[in-house]
Amino acid sequence: MFIDFVALLLLNMTAGLVVLGWFLLRGLTSEDNKAWAPAFAAPGLVALVFGGVMATTWPLPGVFNIAFGEMSVMFGVTYLAAAWALAKGWCLRPVAILALVAGAYAILVGEQIIRLKLTMAPIPSGIGFILTGAAGALLGLVLCLKKAPIVRLGAAAVVLVAAAMWGYTTCAAIRGHLASHDFQSYKPALMKQADAEKTATQPAPRATTVPAAPAE
Repeated sequence: MFIDFVALLLLNMTAGLVVLGWFLLRGLTSEDNKAWAPAFAAPGLVALVFGGVMATTWPLPGVFNIAFGEMSVMFGVTYLAAAWALAKGWCLRPVAILALVAGAYAILVGEQIIRLKLTMAPIPSGIGFILTGAAGALLGLVLCLKKAPIVRLGAAAVVLVAAAMWGYTTCAAIRGHLASHDFQSYKPALMKQADAEKTATQPAPRATTVPAAPAE
């Protein structure tokens, strides 16, 4: 039986990108943007914890653990760094260095997903990775030119389109999981043990004897 939690990471990625897109539109130029720190910290924590579990335990088949697990860790670290900087009122430009490295990695992963057809929907998945990586790679430029509306709008558009791609992939994953026989029939270990004990304590069915036919 194959059970995974990749849908959670996909949903978290979608939510995190929506936060980033909205921040670029409304929060980046505000005088006090500390209120945005929890919005970045929440998806960052989920991405780091569960991405770390995936990257170290490999619950997915093969290379998917690299694509989704390791990328989620980088996403989480970058978002948590941004949350910390926002909470402290620090400049976000040093965080852009992390975003640049993570973004380059995401672009490479997206290109490979499309070229090798690694998922059920490689094009939307690959585009999601590539656009997310492009947004991360361009974050430093956006921070330097944050007073230019066209730059912020362009970056926000890239981020929100990436969020839409991740949202599409998330919906497909959730529908597939809910309809999967493996997921529907899954039972935790304690329930399996209880079922086994119940079966073991049930009396064996009595043997039935068929009366012999009368001799003619």
